[in-house]
Amino acid sequence: MEFTKFIFSPLSQFEILPGIPLRFLFLDITFTNGSLIFVLVFIIISVLYCFITNYKDSTINLHLNGWQLLLLSIFNLTKGVVIDNIGSIKGSKFFPLIFSIFLYIVCFNLIGLIPYSFTTTSHIIGTFCLSFFLFFGLNIIAVRIHGYKFFSLFLPSGTSFLLAFLLIPIELISYIFKPISLSIRLFANMMAGHTLLKVIVGFAFKLISATGVIFLLHYIPLIILIPLFLIEFGVSLIQALVFSVLISIYLNDSISLQ
Repeated sequence: MEFTKFIFSPLSQFEILPGIPLRFLFLDITFTNGSLIFVLVFIIISVLYCFITNYKDSTINLHLNGWQLLLLSIFNLTKGVVIDNIGSIKGSKFFPLIFSIFLYIVCFNLIGLIPYSFTTTSHIIGTFCLSFFLFFGLNIIAVRIHGYKFFSLFLPSGTSFLLAFLLIPIELISYIFKPISLSIRLFANMMAGHTLLKVIVGFAFKLISATGVIFLLHYIPLIILIPLFLIEFGVSLIQALVFSVLISIYLNDSISLQ
């Protein structure tokens, strides 16, 4: 019954299912499938870091293995994002943050492509919490660097007193909506792409259960599924990159007050 529901219901893949029930007083900290994905991603990234930092006999291994080349490519890609949007000098201290964000979002997105798995980034509450706390941290950085000058973001220099009454609310609203748009962009792309894949899979299974000539038609959605899967794979990577680029831009705004 659960298998049938999973195949023919495109939205069943986004359900948060309870696993180990854990309650403490009035708090419900039940271990769910989403929690399992978080633990799995943490293990995967920890193992990848072990591969790239594992040198034999305390000497640099010039012959990198596949995992090390993969992480080196991600390293160089993230380094380019930081340098282009923040600068090599100012961005060096924030590189670990951007690198970790990109790596975690890539893992969350790609795990969602595995059948019967759970896509954490397809939930608006997950992407919003990630965007909100990152954006909140960027504001703390800006206040620590510039103090009260931070509020000059909402009032460009040289603005007249009367025009300030119009510009300040507009700038404030656009500033508040930055984490909201950041979270919606990631959530919408992941949910739409994964839902489309599941719709096509469900359609193929319906045709397989038929008889006669209709049964042969199930090859059509299966063939269509291959390029769509590759496209969704690319979208998962691109959305992680876009998220990292936007965080880098917002970080540069906080540092430079632009």
